[in-house]
Amino acid sequence: MMMNRRTFSTTLAAGMATSLLASSPRARAQTTPKLRNVVMVHGAYADGSCWSDVVGILQQAGFRSTVVQHPLTTLEAGVEATRRAIALQDGPTVLVGHSFAGMIVTEAGMDPKVSSLVYVAARAPDAGEDYTALAKTFAAPPASAGLVWSEGYGKLSEEAFLRDFAGGIPHTKARILYAVQGPISDKLFTGKTTQAAWRSKPSWY
Repeated sequence: MMMNRRTFSTTLAAGMATSLLASSPRARAQTTPKLRNVVMVHGAYADGSCWSDVVGILQQAGFRSTVVQHPLTTLEAGVEATRRAIALQDGPTVLVGHSFAGMIVTEAGMDPKVSSLVYVAARAPDAGEDYTALAKTFAAPPASAGLVWSEGYGKLSEEAFLRDFAGGIPHTKARILYAVQGPISDKLFTGKTTQAAWRSKPSWY
């Protein structure tokens, strides 16, 4: 699932403002320990650098930001990489996922350190659901028509990436994001969640 990346940072900041209210001076006295950790997970056709603008905003606001570099091979591998990042946090953590990463944060979000979830134009599956089945309930995104496969891995063509996936940002930056695009495995979308953290933890979409 895609979103206009011109509003990507703004959308995330708005969603996380609510979930990070515990860090405001007024709420601080009532919140122990202080929530200051944010872990972010990228979606398909991207890597962790897509969060760089958001990381800067959060750091300036005093939050500890960690970006997961998951391998885009299987859902299970993405969840494991995210759990490793959560394990390194020193307290309550907001877990954020974009696009396909909604599957990952839904599963990994059950970790006791995760205090809340933020979904940015992301899948929010229930337990036992898979990305492909959910995708069939919506119209296919235009970029998917430009997916090129080779030896079990797929990447968006430059035309599809620049026009459809990163069409809402300056061309120069879009070309950089194309250059760091992560290839996806043909097994990435086949995994199923086993639990749904949003059912038991505060979540924003």
